[in-house]
Amino acid sequence: MHTDTERCLRAVQSKDARFDGWFYTAVLTTRIYCRPSCPVVPPKPENMRFYPSAAAAQQAGFRACKRCRPDASPGSPEWNARADLVARAMRLIADGIVDREGVPGLAARLGYSTRQTERQLLAELGAGPLALARAQRAQTARLLVETTALPMADIAFAAGFASIRTFNETVREVFALSPTELRRRARPGPRAAVPGTLALRLPFRQPLNPDNLFGHLAATAVPGVEEWRDGAYRRTLNLPYGHGIVALAPRPDHIDCRLSLTDLRDLAGAIARCRRMLDLDADPEAVDGLLREDPLLAPLVDKAPGRRVPRTVDAEEFAVRAVLGQQVSTAAARTHAGRLVRAHGEAVDDPDGGLSHLFPTSAALAELDPEALAMPRTRRATLTGVIASLGSGALQLGVGSDRDEARERLAALPGIGPWTVECIAMRALGDPDAFTPTDLGLRRAAAGLGLPHTPAALTRHSARWRPWRAYAVQYLWATDDHPINHLPTN
Repeated sequence: MHTDTERCLRAVQSKDARFDGWFYTAVLTTRIYCRPSCPVVPPKPENMRFYPSAAAAQQAGFRACKRCRPDASPGSPEWNARADLVARAMRLIADGIVDREGVPGLAARLGYSTRQTERQLLAELGAGPLALARAQRAQTARLLVETTALPMADIAFAAGFASIRTFNETVREVFALSPTELRRRARPGPRAAVPGTLALRLPFRQPLNPDNLFGHLAATAVPGVEEWRDGAYRRTLNLPYGHGIVALAPRPDHIDCRLSLTDLRDLAGAIARCRRMLDLDADPEAVDGLLREDPLLAPLVDKAPGRRVPRTVDAEEFAVRAVLGQQVSTAAARTHAGRLVRAHGEAVDDPDGGLSHLFPTSAALAELDPEALAMPRTRRATLTGVIASLGSGALQLGVGSDRDEARERLAALPGIGPWTVECIAMRALGDPDAFTPTDLGLRRAAAGLGLPHTPAALTRHSARWRPWRAYAVQYLWATDDHPINHLPTN
């Protein structure tokens, strides 16, 4: 969008928050870059330049505005919606791959050469993978400086910097303040003194309807791994450097996030996973605008706009849970998953609640005895087949995976039908156009609205909802009085 100068100018002059994260406005006279909704008086058009990423603006010599804090705006919805090389790379960078494995590791996961990966990112975003990762490190550092009482040296290494000198130089260059000055300017309030304990605000684009989002996560929660407590969804996180526990609670203008980490180097990746799970980078104006064009669907959208697709923090975990949930009730699926967790999950301490385990990895589940599973023999074979494919790497479901290839590999596994493939595509792969026409709840809702309700006819009709069919599913499911559609009250 940053190349459409007239559209960008209109967004800046109207301070339209819907475009925050889509592009960044740099001001030549002040050498500052802002989000489109910055509350200051808009600069003259001839003094504005537009960039597709904060990293590109930083690389061009601009520093972040202290008023609107553009580095903290919601992410571009493109990176979760698209499935091309650049989008997959951005999801991997957000997950911390460059910090852990370098640019060669990023390129290897994408299946491209390092040179090709860098060229594609530079062409579209104006910054290469190292600059994009650097911008993310700066944002992580700012969060730690402002919300914790940790020593600056600890923050430098937790944010991913190789040295304290690089940390100091980057923070000063990006924010025009030293780390100490940044902490001094932060809003007064209690700071977490215990390493790994953080209180954050996760931004999103309005509107956001939390009912089906948190209702689904709470109603399908695996005992020991997830719970709803004191108005928040809580769960354990299996992260690259250790584990964590997160509590997420909906607020009118943000998601309240409480993170406890065993290793602060996991902070950026944990935030990225929570944002993906809650679909916080979605563009509800674009989604709801298109769905409203169908007169049969429009009343549902108008009644409760801003529905998101509840996703997952761990794609492999969800694939296992999807198989456990085949042809059984929500309660039975939770029971099966709870047994797996108790038998094979790693135990963790949770002094603030009832969480007890991490969901077992595919390596841990490779040791399970299929005969111990209380389910039909064919489903046991399906489950062990999925686990084996995940463990061997034949099935890749990470944030950088190719969605079409993952669908093909899933469909080739015995016992994996279209419903399971599309559920995994919707919630694990994050495909906004995933669609489950054979789902009984969806067909029942369609029939009630006067929509075609046979799988083939419903698929044909759904073409007008593309590329947002996963969101149409949420609106249709919401017509049923199932617990997944209601925000828990206790």
